[in-house]
Amino acid sequence: MASLDNEKQKKEEIETIIRHWVRELKIKLGWINDFDRLVVKYVMFFFAASFFMFDTFRLSSKSLKIFTGHTNSVNSIDYSTFDGSQFICSGSYDRTVRVWNVETAKETNILTGHLFSVYCVKFSPYHYYNYSRNVICASSDDKSIRFWDIKDHRPFRRFNGHSEGVRNIEFSPFNNGRYFCSGSCDKTIRLWDVETSDTLHVFNGHKNVVYCVDISPLQSNNNKKDKSNSIGVIGGNGYTMCSGSYDTTIRTWDIEMTKQLIVFEGHDNIVWSVKYGSNELGISGGANTILSGSSDTSVRLWDMRSGKQIQVFNGHTNSVWAVEYSPFVVDNGKVGGSSNVICSGSKDNTIRFWDIRSNKKQLYVVKETHGDNIGIVCLKFLRSNNNKNSDYSRCGINLCFGSFKGLIHIWG
Repeated sequence: MASLDNEKQKKEEIETIIRHWVRELKIKLGWINDFDRLVVKYVMFFFAASFFMFDTFRLSSKSLKIFTGHTNSVNSIDYSTFDGSQFICSGSYDRTVRVWNVETAKETNILTGHLFSVYCVKFSPYHYYNYSRNVICASSDDKSIRFWDIKDHRPFRRFNGHSEGVRNIEFSPFNNGRYFCSGSCDKTIRLWDVETSDTLHVFNGHKNVVYCVDISPLQSNNNKKDKSNSIGVIGGNGYTMCSGSYDTTIRTWDIEMTKQLIVFEGHDNIVWSVKYGSNELGISGGANTILSGSSDTSVRLWDMRSGKQIQVFNGHTNSVWAVEYSPFVVDNGKVGGSSNVICSGSKDNTIRFWDIRSNKKQLYVVKETHGDNIGIVCLKFLRSNNNKNSDYSRCGINLCFGSFKGLIHIWG
């Protein structure tokens, strides 16, 4: 009976997703001919594989693994798959970058070299796509950005230019990640060329520390299978950056024209995290939406087209340090179908999930109770590897998060 119930639930979840995407794609079911039915079957398969029902995660999720090793706050985590296994990397106030095998929860590498706190870490897509190298990029309060080849255990390239600590980095979704931007305590954002190590432009405008940055996702009119998206000018096609600052504003910047576009005002305290929406997640508005979290305890959603705030989500009781668009959808009767789910991590020691189209009470709250963690600092969604480990989430998605006390958790 349990298996039949699971199959029924799975079928209902797929049907909900299909209803949502049939509506989004404006497919008129009454007019479908044989060819159109094949198209709908393809849509059903593709989106059922790409989206996950939130209720499945909510009802079955639990703490799966805890990674120990860092001796201070885990400020950043990233995820990659190589050599047949899943890995995460992490950066910490303890000045180290660490690499972990997700399946075994074992630390595989400790990368040292930064003189002060490591604030952000990213697996480098440029080195992976172009040279088949597994490289980690990290930024630090020592004013530098360094690249490590995991196999060598030491940095092979260092980017200098910022006059104060570097708080955040983000690689471009175009040109295989050849470019990246960085936000700094010197109030600037820099755009870099990974291949030449050159600073391409310095963006000025913020009046205080630039704590977080993001680059808009691949444009919907590009071939998503071609991640190189080679274009004549950097960015092109309307690519933008967004940044959040201690000055309480969120600013957007045109990468090609190297100019400031919009200043979003609404938060009344430090903006700790900003994220663009994703075209690939099917989020309404896609790359035209920006999600933010702040010390004012709120999560906010902004529309680049109107230059205005769309939603404000209240519920956290302390600073919101991290925000993410999730791969989950939830049935929303008020909009006649499904809505995307966003989540936020806070100093109040909770992760909260929200319906992106409703600013009412949160959908679900994960409370971290493992000791006195004093806050959720960073978040990352991972695809679970169910074939290798039965402990993983049956919905196919796990949530990885880092805490102020140095622990990394996987929840699913």
